[in-house]
Amino acid sequence: MKHVYLIRHTAVDVPAGFAYGQTDVALKPSFEREAAQVKSRLAGLTFDQVWTSPLSRCVRLATYCGYPDALREPRLKELHFGEWEMKSWEEISADPRSAAWFDDWRRVPTPGGESFDEQYRRVGAFLDELRRDERVGRACLFVHAGVVACARVYAGLRAPKDAFLEMAEYGEMVEIEV
Repeated sequence: MKHVYLIRHTAVDVPAGFAYGQTDVALKPSFEREAAQVKSRLAGLTFDQVWTSPLSRCVRLATYCGYPDALREPRLKELHFGEWEMKSWEEISADPRSAAWFDDWRRVPTPGGESFDEQYRRVGAFLDELRRDERVGRACLFVHAGVVACARVYAGLRAPKDAFLEMAEYGEMVEIEV
């Protein structure tokens, strides 16, 4: 059994109600305060390996917390919203293609992007590899809310249809076993 600590990045400097997904966005000016809280929660924990999404909001937090050499893993990126990146949910809702996605976000990809099931497959493939790696007993991942949701489903803590009932907060640490 592997212990995996997933840490969501700190607050982003994006207006509320926008889909930013894989866009490399800035962090709020409160980064240092939020990151210090995350670092304090990590005190005393040791990891066999640390990974991070390659997006700067995760890399910056990993670096602040003492892991500047965390392995960059593209499969740990947030959901790709495609043409809807950096659009408001109001704009997305006005897109005639959005009805199909809202009705079946698990299977229907965003225009030019991906579905939840596609994101789950890439996150799951990473977790499968981690589970088989005999050198790693405890791992830390600096990631996004969608990745945390996928990991909870992977660990059997949520059904896929309930993946987003409880979203990880900015800077929250979630522990799972795989």
